[in-house]
Amino acid sequence: GVTSTVVVEASEWLEDNQWILDLAAKDKRIVGFVGRLDPLAPDFAANLKRFAANPIFRGIRISGPILAESVSKPEFQSSMKLLASMGLQLDVNGGGGAYLAAISTLATTMPDLRVVIDHVGGSGDPTQLKDEWKNGMKLASKNTNVFCKVSALVEQTKDAYGKAPQDTAFYLPILDHVWECFGEDRVVYGSNWPVSDKGATYDVVFRIVKEYFSAKGSVAEEKYFYKNSQAAYRWVAR
Repeated sequence: GVTSTVVVEASEWLEDNQWILDLAAKDKRIVGFVGRLDPLAPDFAANLKRFAANPIFRGIRISGPILAESVSKPEFQSSMKLLASMGLQLDVNGGGGAYLAAISTLATTMPDLRVVIDHVGGSGDPTQLKDEWKNGMKLASKNTNVFCKVSALVEQTKDAYGKAPQDTAFYLPILDHVWECFGEDRVVYGSNWPVSDKGATYDVVFRIVKEYFSAKGSVAEEKYFYKNSQAAYRWVAR
């Protein structure tokens, strides 16, 4: 039932951003693209303007450690202000309380910048959740410009490759906390495929969140799978 996607770039190669945009020109299932650019690089502004000339380009992703180390640097703040002024967003990938606190700091100081937390904030195995993660997620969620992508559930377990638990109930400690923090308006579907294969096959990944969010009602389910991603990424249907 997945008919469209926002692709998130993991490659460090600059021209791989163009490669995805070239794919999107031929494949209308790609409704948005989150690129990868270094916000501290001297050519960041030029590269951002280059790729953002294509309306499929919706923002960039950086790692949590980079955010935690850079959030107070003037050159980083300047890059984030440019993102916000262009109507683009920031995905943040990683785990740990320090980076979640940095997200809160950034979102508070730049309320016009939309921030997406990837992979439920790097929660880890649901049987070993840390207070650092719980508190960090709660802190970040206080900012209404912060969204949470519910993904990477199965591959964060401590099980063997492809052997993550398939029962939705196993993931409730994570899902319930994310729901409590972000509510129905700021949770976004994400697959993390093909990395998700480390935990389980795609049909299992989809079924777990389908069961959880459908139980919240049709309105919440539609927001999670569709409308909230539009709010976060501002992609336009093709």
